[in-house]
Amino acid sequence: MSGPGERLDHFMARANAAYYAGCDPFADFITAPEISQVFGELLGAWVAVAWGQLGRPDPFMLVEAGPGRGTLMADAQRLLRRVAPACHKAVRVHLIETSPRLRGVQAHALHDATAVPVCWHGDLSGVPDGPMVLLANEFLDALPIRQFVRRGQGWLERFVHDGAFMLAASDFPADHPASIRSVPEGDVLETCQPALDFIHALGTRLLRWPGAAVLIDYGYDAPACGDSLQALRDGRPADPLLDAGSADLTAHVDFRAIADHVPRGVDVWGSVTQGDFLSALGLAARVGQLARAAPAQADEIRAAAMRLVAPDRMGQLFRVMGFSSGLAGDLPGFAGRRAADGAGRGGTP
Repeated sequence: MSGPGERLDHFMARANAAYYAGCDPFADFITAPEISQVFGELLGAWVAVAWGQLGRPDPFMLVEAGPGRGTLMADAQRLLRRVAPACHKAVRVHLIETSPRLRGVQAHALHDATAVPVCWHGDLSGVPDGPMVLLANEFLDALPIRQFVRRGQGWLERFVHDGAFMLAASDFPADHPASIRSVPEGDVLETCQPALDFIHALGTRLLRWPGAAVLIDYGYDAPACGDSLQALRDGRPADPLLDAGSADLTAHVDFRAIADHVPRGVDVWGSVTQGDFLSALGLAARVGQLARAAPAQADEIRAAAMRLVAPDRMGQLFRVMGFSSGLAGDLPGFAGRRAADGAGRGGTP
């Protein structure tokens, strides 16, 4: 390969496309919906409340970005069918998924959970117009990033060549909010343009149609620098630059940058920790119900729920951010934590 090598985001996109096409990602990692049914049930209840705050539109698009095995949507649909039948009747399910293999897995998981057809799309632009509620759990972390290294009064970009990083001159994104003075010499600054593009598309849609969205991922909510690129192969940490396509590559999500790219006119909520969010949605009460209904599995049920909310587990590592338009009241789970208008908001309609 001539030149400095392959730009990191191009390498990451190629590696993850091959990985999700040919490997079973769930042999390498476990997501919150797979840990406990309570996760999907609480998000199903969140959908029902948000739908009510939107004026109970019928129909409305219930969209999940990066639906994995389909477990979250299946659990949410079962909850809606049981406790919010009017909402369930109004639902039109749309999944944003590019992997043909995972689409098949999702179709199987949702076969008995929803009474309406499920539609798949490659991106948000394929979802039909109309009111929308969107869920995205561990979606942004797999989108390809670029990495820049501070050198004097400028930046060099990381490229991948023969399983190692190389530095080369490159154009630093002009709209990135980071000040070079805030990044130590030699440190790494990450950007994720596909995540920002997705958020801008989401926000633009919310300006056209009322709706609500919640994004859950591991990341940070303050200016930060450092290398967060990581890989899992056979359930263990691996070198992300070796054997492209054999490991899942992810990076931490910059929620501050996400908020900065939401178009003005869209309400931004949070971010808050996953522990606080799930607790606000009633996790303890639902876990108690399940434990009483299945006393032989009570300890297992409580342990799984604790894994979701404990500060030393997923409760602090994962953060939750919400977006809304045309909503009556506060977005559920955020306890009034709406970002002040114009505070750190650099997006434009």
